[in-house]
Amino acid sequence: MEEIIVIRAFKDNYIWTWIDKKNKQAFIVDPGDADPVIDELNKFEIDLITILLTHHHQDHSGGIKKLIQHWEKASVIASNKSSCQFVTQPVQDNDQVTCGSSMLHVLEIPGHTLDHVAYYNSDILFCGDTLFSAGCGKVFEGTYEQMYHSLNKLFQLSDATHIYCGHEYTLANLEFAKIVESSNPVIEKKIHAVKEQRQKNIPTLPSTIAIEKQINPFLRCQIPSVIQSAENYARKKLKTPLEVFICLREWKNSGF
Repeated sequence: MEEIIVIRAFKDNYIWTWIDKKNKQAFIVDPGDADPVIDELNKFEIDLITILLTHHHQDHSGGIKKLIQHWEKASVIASNKSSCQFVTQPVQDNDQVTCGSSMLHVLEIPGHTLDHVAYYNSDILFCGDTLFSAGCGKVFEGTYEQMYHSLNKLFQLSDATHIYCGHEYTLANLEFAKIVESSNPVIEKKIHAVKEQRQKNIPTLPSTIAIEKQINPFLRCQIPSVIQSAENYARKKLKTPLEVFICLREWKNSGF
């Protein structure tokens, strides 16, 4: 039996942990901090087999050195553009990696960083800091155009795909989404549900592609109400979905 659990790190990071109970093995995503991972896996006498790294930022990769000292045989999978010195298996677009009995595809999604990749199959998406529930990551190393196209790649995945992203940002993202689309009843309903989850300290993730298509303004740049809201903010006509995306990202960057 395999399951995905969350290990929390820092203020709001999530280290997704894929556990194969039968074989007592684990595959983890973006371990920014080693200690909570070591504590959790040792508690159940589970070996760390593989680390999947979506991008090089320290809050996603900072625990790798200590983890591979603890589990010397663990492999580290990351983009072939990664600056992480501990990578044992560099990957690129369309490669495949094995996690237990499942195979994950690699998708290059630059924008947040130039080395950003996602790992996915028909049910699961580990997307780091590119796509969040009701939001998307900031553009640090790439361009707005790269980020827009990366999000469009994720938009094409199956609606049933469960989204496991790197941070608990859902409520703050929904607050911005509500400003963009104040008349969207799905956003309002989602806010109420998420507030209840957070009051109980329950993660709001995973989301799904289907849900994000209804609530995430950065995936709705072709929707008339989103376009109108972005144009009102920009005080000019926006000719393409890319221009709408850029406006939304800059709007959110401003603190709205």
